[in-house]
Amino acid sequence: MNGFRENTLTRRYEFDDDGVVSFADYADQPGARVILHVETPSAARGKGHAAKLMAAIVADARARGLKLSLRCSYAVVYFERHPDAEDVRA
Repeated sequence: MNGFRENTLTRRYEFDDDGVVSFADYADQPGARVILHVETPSAARGKGHAAKLMAAIVADARARGLKLSLRCSYAVVYFERHPDAEDVRA
């Protein structure tokens, strides 16, 4: 997905859409990558940025064989709304 990247130095995923960057902080633990916090700048809220970011994170996890553990309430809600993502949930 254009605009999606993993910033390994800050341990976060980023989604840049026209200069507005949403991000998801993560931590690795044995057997899973933990999504700690998802944030979208107030100017971009309600425009689907966080959902696009989560979709890209799920696609990345599938491609890399990662499992995701969810500590962020937004990430939990995303998975509830997208049962097709359950295959990458730890």
